[in-house]
Amino acid sequence: MRQDAGMPRAADLGIRIGLLPPGPTNSVLDVSGVGLGHTTVHRDEPDPPAGRGVARTGVTVLCVADDAYHRMVPAGGAVLNGAGECTGFITSSEWGCIETPVFLTSTLQLGRVYDAACELMIERHSEVAEDFIIPVVAECDDSFLNDARRMQVDRSDVANAWEQALASRGDREPPAEGAVGSGTGMTCLGFKGGIGTASRVTREGHTVAVLLMTNFGDRDRLTVDGVPVGRLLPRPSPPGARPPAGSCIGVVVTDAAVDGAGCARLARRIGLGLARAGSVAHHGSGEIFLACGLGARMDRDGQYESPVTVTGRALDLLFEGVVEASEESVLNSMLTAPTTIGRAGHVSPGLPPDEVVRLLHGSGGR
Repeated sequence: MRQDAGMPRAADLGIRIGLLPPGPTNSVLDVSGVGLGHTTVHRDEPDPPAGRGVARTGVTVLCVADDAYHRMVPAGGAVLNGAGECTGFITSSEWGCIETPVFLTSTLQLGRVYDAACELMIERHSEVAEDFIIPVVAECDDSFLNDARRMQVDRSDVANAWEQALASRGDREPPAEGAVGSGTGMTCLGFKGGIGTASRVTREGHTVAVLLMTNFGDRDRLTVDGVPVGRLLPRPSPPGARPPAGSCIGVVVTDAAVDGAGCARLARRIGLGLARAGSVAHHGSGEIFLACGLGARMDRDGQYESPVTVTGRALDLLFEGVVEASEESVLNSMLTAPTTIGRAGHVSPGLPPDEVVRLLHGSGGR
C-alpha cells in the first residue's frame, strides 16, 4: 500500500507516458505472485563513535515468486554502466534463471543484506545447506544523505522487508514508492529519488512491469514526457552540495513465457526508458538491470516445465512496455518522494508536482 496517499504518482497528475495501457495498480504487483516490501531506516543520532549518525537508508525486497528456489525463474541481465554491484548477476547470466528474491540496499550494506538473505533462505529451505545459492542483492550509493560510517541495516530489516513483500502479493493498490526502503537515501536528476514502479499490458494480454531504484543524473537533464522540466524549474538559492553521479538498479517482471536470453533483451531496454527521463549513464554510475519471466518456470536441473512461447519479434510489445514503464517509474520515484534532509545537512529536494504540471501544460504536453 502506498506510504503517503498525498504524494502523487505520474498518472495521478494526468501524465501519460507512451501508448500501452497500465495494469490495475500500474506497478510490479500487477504480475501475479509478485510482491514488494520495504524496511525504512530513518534515525538521527550523534556522529560516530558516539552514535550511528544520521541514517537515511533501508532494504527493499522484490519477491518475484515465493517458490523460486524449487521452480526457478527464467532471468537475464544487462549492464549499461558497470560502476556498481549485483550479486547473483553472473550466475543468472550463465544459467538463465534466479532462485531468490531480489534484495536492494545501499552500497556498504550489500554484505550484510547478502548474509541475511543466505541465512533466511536456509531457514526457509534447509536443503540449501546441501546445495548452494547466490542471492540477488543489488546496491546504489546513498552516502549523500546517509552516514555510511556505520552499518545501518541488520538481519531483522531484511526479514521484515521480505515478509512485507510476501504480504503485498495480490494487493489492489500500488506499493509504497519514493523515499522508502532502499530508496530512502537516493537522489535522482537533482531531486529526491528512490523506489519507483509502473506496468504495461500488451494487446496479447501480457503484463510487463518495472521496478527501479533511482540514484542518477543531473537536474538540467530531467525530462518529463519530452519536456525539459529540469531546465525550466526555478533554481535553488543557494545551490547547496551536489550528490555524486549515482546509479540505477532496474528489474523487469513479466508473466510472459520468456527464456533467459529473452529476459536479457528485456532488461537492456530499461536503459532506453532512463534515457528518455534524462540519464546519460555517467562514468561513476552503475546502471545494472535484470528481467524475470514467470510464464515458463524451470526445475532445479534447469529444465523448462512448459514451453517458451515469447521469442524473436514477439518480444517487441514487451520491449515497448519496458521502455514506457521504466520512464514512468523514474517519475514515480521522484514525485512520491518528499524533500529529505540527511547527513551534514545535505538536502535532496522533492520534485514539485504542481510546477511539473504547469510546465507540461505550458508546453502543450499532457
